[in-house]
Amino acid sequence: MVKSVEITTPLDDVSVSKLKTGDSVLITGELYTARDAAHKRLVEAIEKNEKLPFDIKGSVIYYVGPSPTPPGKVIGSAGPTTSYRMDSYAPELMKLGMKGMIGKGMRKDNVREAIKKFKCIYFAAVGGAAALIAKTIKECKIIAYEDLGPEAINRLYVEKFPCVVVNDIYGGDLYILGIDKYRR
Repeated sequence: MVKSVEITTPLDDVSVSKLKTGDSVLITGELYTARDAAHKRLVEAIEKNEKLPFDIKGSVIYYVGPSPTPPGKVIGSAGPTTSYRMDSYAPELMKLGMKGMIGKGMRKDNVREAIKKFKCIYFAAVGGAAALIAKTIKECKIIAYEDLGPEAINRLYVEKFPCVVVNDIYGGDLYILGIDKYRR
């Protein structure tokens, strides 16, 4: 069995420098939810020199639009969404200090280059395991853009949130490594 690396948010250059493509990771701490509509608003706020609704430095953004919260639960199902929809916005957030992104699927070249340049990590969460992932979420509070419904920005507190490092600061890409491994 693969041993998981346990990390705590917020992240910094030292913590991300220790992570390598393929590492199994358990995250404890705060994550922020945001999908493409929220990312668009964040970047528009940056362009207008407006204050962001959370401290972007050291942050990890989870690309998720949770389902409605059932009675007695903290959050509904909370599986990752496809990451490439955030690719036009992610480099701007990395430039301001974002240190992690969680989603599913490959990233474009400009994002992979920004990951190396700004020392950020792209994690993948397992698609199809939304109900299981939700069990690691202990707190959920909407902090911005409530009018976006499930795409509003939430602050989550998670304990041992499972994911895998896809893109590290050294240029590693788990999707490319996986294809190469099975091509032989």
